Amino acid sequence: MKTIITLVVITGVIVGFIYFMQQKPNATSNSSSQTKPVIPTNANTQQLPSEETLPQPQVQQQSTVLNENKPAPEFTGITKWLNTERPLTLTELRGKVVLIDFWTYTCINCIRTLPYVTKWYDTYKDQGFVVIGVHTPEFAYEKKTENVLNAIKEHNIHYPVPQDNDFATWSAYDNQYWPAFYLIDANGIIRRTHFGEGEYDKTEQAIQILLNEAKL
Repeated sequence: MKTIITLVVITGVIVGFIYFMQQKPNATSNSSSQTKPVIPTNANTQQLPSEETLPQPQVQQQSTVLNENKPAPEFTGITKWLNTERPLTLTELRGKVVLIDFWTYTCINCIRTLPYVTKWYDTYKDQGFVVIGVHTPEFAYEKKTENVLNAIKEHNIHYPVPQDNDFATWSAYDNQYWPAFYLIDANGIIRRTHFGEGEYDKTEQAIQILLNEAKL
């Protein structure tokens, strides 16, 4: 009886071992196919451009420098025009890009901007760019024409300078600051304003944009 039981156990062990060996390759194959991804060697891929290389829309670029859109008031109440043979009007300057700079010769902030303003004028005047340096005095002695003429010479100002001694043009623009910049396009529309120092690169970029518009 023991012999029969022993044979049965041995036979069961042998059958179980044979079955296990038959099933092992399939299990290995299934496991491998599930965990190892298939990477095509001839895939047709295109790398997306990085954010830095994407071109910025022109409208978005212009919106940061052209921050205004309203008609420019005419010069009014000017007591004397300097650096020009005759008075000027914005009406006759249509077709040109005009930068109006409200300044006074004792204002340190104004003085610091003058190298940029005079350079813009000298650089772009032959392309249809005009600067009008509206001199609006803060103190009584700044109303004297002789003092303004000395400042014009000292700072190498070559563009027209109207004396706005009674703050008439200043009031027409509802201005409150020295210096104050109003950039006007060829159609007489204020397209950029800036008050105080700084943003010189943006102002020059705006000048270039409006000069290109005027050519169209």
